[in-house]
Amino acid sequence: MKTHEFEVFYDGDCPLCMREINLLKFLDRKRSAIKFTDITDPLFDPVADTGLTMDVLMAEIYGRLPNGELVTGMEVFRQLWGAVGLGFLFAPTKWRYLSPLFDSLYSTFAKNRLRLTGR
Repeated sequence: MKTHEFEVFYDGDCPLCMREINLLKFLDRKRSAIKFTDITDPLFDPVADTGLTMDVLMAEIYGRLPNGELVTGMEVFRQLWGAVGLGFLFAPTKWRYLSPLFDSLYSTFAKNRLRLTGR
C-alpha cells in the first residue's frame, strides 16, 4: 500500500483551486506522493477524517503530514510543491521577511475565495 508524503484537503467546487489541483495531479502522476481529498465529495466526513468542521475546512486550505499533523495556509503549498519536486518555487514564502507578506496575501485570498470564484 502506497504511503503518501502529504494529503491535501481541497474544495472540488472551486474552479481556481481545481486548476492548481489538476496541475499537481498531473505532476504527481508517477510518484503518487500526494493524497488528494475533495472536501466537497458527499462521502467525505470532515469531523471523522480531520476533526474539523466543514466551515473550518472551507475557510482556508488544509493538509496532513505523514505523522497526522494538520497544516494550513502557505505551508500546504510548500508541502504540495515540494512533493512534486518544485519546492524551490515556494522557498521564498518561508523566508523571514517575506513569510508574513505571503501569509497575509494567502489569508486575504482565502477569505475572499468564494466571492472571487463566483460562488
